[in-house]
Amino acid sequence: MASGGRRARSGPAPDPLSRTSLVNGREFTVLPLEHDVAVPEFPFADVSVAELAVWGELWKKPQAVMWSRLGLVFQVAAYARSLVESVEPGASAGLKTAVIRMEAELGISTSGMLQNGWVIETPAGGPARPVQPPRGGVKKQTPTGSWLEAVKVEEA
Repeated sequence: MASGGRRARSGPAPDPLSRTSLVNGREFTVLPLEHDVAVPEFPFADVSVAELAVWGELWKKPQAVMWSRLGLVFQVAAYARSLVESVEPGASAGLKTAVIRMEAELGISTSGMLQNGWVIETPAGGPARPVQPPRGGVKKQTPTGSWLEAVKVEEA
């Protein structure tokens, strides 16, 4: 088992409006609130009414633009089926955990959207105005931050 080092989803999700994201050049894809992506046919056999209802609702989401562009029809269908199964009485904890992970991978959850680099446009019609990067760059801090600078130590 690996130890130490960076992990794919460790730490807080990136913030599209933070100065750090701007200084590091991280770019985010703005997803439209409304789109014209057609709902694809459910790709699996023996589809239930509940699965079709979830399927239709999922493809109304802004994330559908990226799912369509990336060809994630089967992944979205697997999520829809798993979500319906996970809310049934007696569903296993493993299935519920898988649904949560699928939400992140597909960018359905807030953290998943940020990890994928997606933001949804604001209701006013345009993307939120990004924060301007600082003039002198980002001040580097020690691992413990600069909070010790404010601590006064009295000698005995």
